[in-house]
Amino acid sequence: MKISFENPDKVNGLLTLTVEAEDYKENVEKKLKEYRRKASVPGFRPGNVPMGLIKRQYGTAVKVDEINKLLGESIYKYVNDNNIMMLGEPLPSDKQVAQDMDADGPYVFAFDIAVAPEFTISLTDKDKINYYQIEVDDAIVDSQIDMLANRNGHHEKVEEFDAKLNDMLKGDLRQLDENGNTLEGGITVSEAVLMPQFIKVEEQKALFEGARLGDIITFNPKKAYPDNDAEVASLLKMKKEEVAELNADFSFQITEISRYVKATMGQDLYDAVYGPGTVTSEEDFRTRIAESLRPQFEVESDYKFLTDVRKYAEDKVGELTFPEELLKRIMKQNNKDKDEKFVDEHFNDSLADLKWHLIKEQLVAANQVKVEENDVKMGAREMARSQFAQYGMNDVPDEYLDNYAADLMKKKEYVDRIVDMTIDRKLTQVLKNVVKLNTKKVTFEQFRELDKK
Repeated sequence: MKISFENPDKVNGLLTLTVEAEDYKENVEKKLKEYRRKASVPGFRPGNVPMGLIKRQYGTAVKVDEINKLLGESIYKYVNDNNIMMLGEPLPSDKQVAQDMDADGPYVFAFDIAVAPEFTISLTDKDKINYYQIEVDDAIVDSQIDMLANRNGHHEKVEEFDAKLNDMLKGDLRQLDENGNTLEGGITVSEAVLMPQFIKVEEQKALFEGARLGDIITFNPKKAYPDNDAEVASLLKMKKEEVAELNADFSFQITEISRYVKATMGQDLYDAVYGPGTVTSEEDFRTRIAESLRPQFEVESDYKFLTDVRKYAEDKVGELTFPEELLKRIMKQNNKDKDEKFVDEHFNDSLADLKWHLIKEQLVAANQVKVEENDVKMGAREMARSQFAQYGMNDVPDEYLDNYAADLMKKKEYVDRIVDMTIDRKLTQVLKNVVKLNTKKVTFEQFRELDKK
């Protein structure tokens, strides 16, 4: 096989492969013999079908398959052997001339290759980058205590409804007739639950203001929740399609008013958060909360640092020339279900991400950042723990975590994500010791404002 590569502008490559008969003939003959051995043709015993008949039926198709396989292997070998930084997949070139695969070769195939622009980037202690260290001040500790107090609160029964305190009402619903009387045989719901503060129509919501235990409120569920038959159906214990024509008033006799009261500072709250007797004073409670927040804030600071590294490195590299038209073709090829508008709208962001990807590859190589098998296992375990935590499951046994993590590692998309996250984490830690850090202490509120700039 003859292979030539043209790359006049350094980013648009043309790879031409000339395939001769000797490149594929042996494999084609071998495949056709397998077909002959397995072929079942009327009038011939298995394995005795004439080879000429097999070639006429399958010869061209087998040859095409073998040539396609050979092209794929040859392209990637050539690219690797010649250290060509190929972006995406090779695409058939518009310079390709149609080949008659029924005729004898040679066959000439042309592929467009997107090549990464050449540049070098390195970071040293001469590069100064901001590092925002979030201080755990009294305000953030107070905020965390308020969250914990809300999480560990309790419901208590009260006499008067207050929408501002998110009170919940329980009562008996009865459908009324046009005269305001209970409709005989009408809809009734015992112990129906209402939170009037979520009623959409102010006129209907106002009917519950100042309501007290035992009061009877007359309201219209359909008017209270316009264009939301699902909400009405849930309240009245009916099917959604059954409430479409319903427009009756209902009485609601309040049998219970429940108010959620957050926990107060004291031993009960300390025990609920850290276990019985572990913390015995407010000072110790606040100290422990501050200590638990520092690792979380370090993760936030590290993430911000890496985004600043990206901006700094991109500015240091400057503008790069990419084979944009070819990359658009590749993007379209990878998103066959999308139209040209999708490519146009997302191309610039894709190009920016590609630039950072190329920069990061150099930084990773220069700083010898590697992802080991154990890193992936630990990453899968942390991902599993995080997913359980989203459902409030924070004390999942190790056995369940390990099993779920093993399932995640069977899926390529999760493994790729874990690898990317691990590279970012390791690269961040390395670069914090490579560049000169311009450490700035900020409050959490000041830190949040940084993202808005």
